[in-house]
Amino acid sequence: MTGLFEGKAALITGAGSGMGRAITLRLVGQGASVLALDIDADRLVETKALAAKALETETIETEALETARVAGTVSVRQADVSDPGACAEAVAACVAEFGKLDVLGNVAGIYLAEHTTKVTVEQYRRVMAVNLDACFFLAQAAIPYLLETGGNIVNIASNAGLQGVPYSAAYSMSKGGVVALTRSLAVEFLKTPLRVNAIAPAGTNTNIATSGSFPSGMDPDLARRMAGLRGLAEPEEIAALFSFLASADARSVTGAVYTVDNGLTVS
Repeated sequence: MTGLFEGKAALITGAGSGMGRAITLRLVGQGASVLALDIDADRLVETKALAAKALETETIETEALETARVAGTVSVRQADVSDPGACAEAVAACVAEFGKLDVLGNVAGIYLAEHTTKVTVEQYRRVMAVNLDACFFLAQAAIPYLLETGGNIVNIASNAGLQGVPYSAAYSMSKGGVVALTRSLAVEFLKTPLRVNAIAPAGTNTNIATSGSFPSGMDPDLARRMAGLRGLAEPEEIAALFSFLASADARSVTGAVYTVDNGLTVS
């Protein structure tokens, strides 16, 4: 266990599963105090239990090696990030509990695969609200606190926001917006210590990738564009990059969009 985030406070959305859970566990293991946010309360309980188990294991190992133990903490909060009010309340709750905010991780997201002509207004609005609007409103609420701590924001975008992906127009729009938001905020606060970066994964071994459904009648030749030649990434790989970008090791990195897609975007 390292103390890369010792004394730091982080707010991570989508922390009940997948990338959000992996990021939460990694930051806690590196000494951070994390407020884990998700719409699914049961999954948050699982995340907290996994964090406690990991910390207990690390305690035993570090005691055996007679080395210093740096332990993080995790608190959980159920919230729907599509609600701007819930976003502001979550930031306030994080600061109230930990006294500050150093890292905002906009990880929560939903995927929609459908023929564009069949996407309903409700489906479109939900995708945009969770994937893009939440990033904006969480950042808006968090920035005053991040400016105080010289903190940073890491957004989870997608390779779908960088290249054309069939049957994913709404999703691609939302993630392209995350990329634009990242770059815009990075420039707006370029003369401050605040940094804003994004990670753009492709297929990753999460609930979205393993249980998602695809529209009937889709063209298999076009669908092949969605799959890389080297398979899926693991959530822990995204968490490792997130940890770097959110840490002082990346103090010169802002406005960057890192692809983690096994070469899919460039192929």
